[in-house]
Amino acid sequence: MKRAVIPYDFNAFGQAIKAARMAKGESRKNVSVSPRYLANIENKGQQPSLQIFYELVTRYHISVDQFFFPNETADKTTRRRQLCLLYTSPSPRDC
Repeated sequence: MKRAVIPYDFNAFGQAIKAARMAKGESRKNVSVSPRYLANIENKGQQPSLQIFYELVTRYHISVDQFFFPNETADKTTRRRQLCLLYTSPSPRDC
């Protein structure tokens, strides 16, 4: 008997990617993903492949805790990591 799999809603992830990309002033053409594929992730919540998911969160320094553990307060939110990278840290590992 197969167990029911609840599909994950990637809309919040897509919105975070879009906000981070726009904050960097990048167009979809500047990202290593097809612009149409990226638009679907950002605007329709399309589920990205694991490789693309990894590439996007590392490119834009997005903490995935907010998506996997939305009810827990994480010490390192996406906004905090982005600010850390911009203003205080010489290395992403410090954030």
